Amino acid sequence: MNEKATYIVMLGPPGAGKGTQAKVIAERLGLVHVSSGDLFRENLSRETELGKLAQTYMTKGELVPDDVTIAMVKERLSRPDCALGAVLDGFPRTPAQAEALEKMLAESNGRINVVPLINVPDQALVERLGGRWMSASGRVYHALNNPPKVKWFDDVDGSPLFQRDDDKPETVQHRIDVYKAQTAPLIAFFKSAGLLVEVDGTQDIDKVTEDILTAIGTAC
Repeated sequence: MNEKATYIVMLGPPGAGKGTQAKVIAERLGLVHVSSGDLFRENLSRETELGKLAQTYMTKGELVPDDVTIAMVKERLSRPDCALGAVLDGFPRTPAQAEALEKMLAESNGRINVVPLINVPDQALVERLGGRWMSASGRVYHALNNPPKVKWFDDVDGSPLFQRDDDKPETVQHRIDVYKAQTAPLIAFFKSAGLLVEVDGTQDIDKVTEDILTAIGTAC
């Protein structure tokens, strides 16, 4: 971690394409994509000390404490492949984690350069996430983007399609509401720090990417 490295924090509600954009941006800039979800899975599968510690909380159905998550991120950013910086996806989730990240980077003369926030209206998010249907054989359809030839029936074997609980519109709306409640303080934190750049996530995927890259170029 150093002052020449670029650190980008991606924000956006479920269904906004944050993870997809984080991967693309990382590839375009030659940076490492650091996903908190992937990081947890890696530490759990490798049974690292941090992974074992996180598992003790998860087994009890408790949230993994900030200090454990922060330690995982710090270890990941210290690896050689992060020498030029990273695109962070899923971390930080709270102002406390954001402050810890700033302190972590400052110890090595680094800093958060920019925080792109991908905005998408609730209704569009519900349509994106709530329109997914599946067949028993695992084929995936979307009511708008990839509909079956015969409504609600699989194209291959004709079996009826079903919708997972996670994909039902009411569940999707709840996920969006939880995101807003949890992320609002974080958005305010980065906005007050002058790091937040809002991007219209309803545009074509490539246009969203270009807008994010423009924001990064301006900030860096």
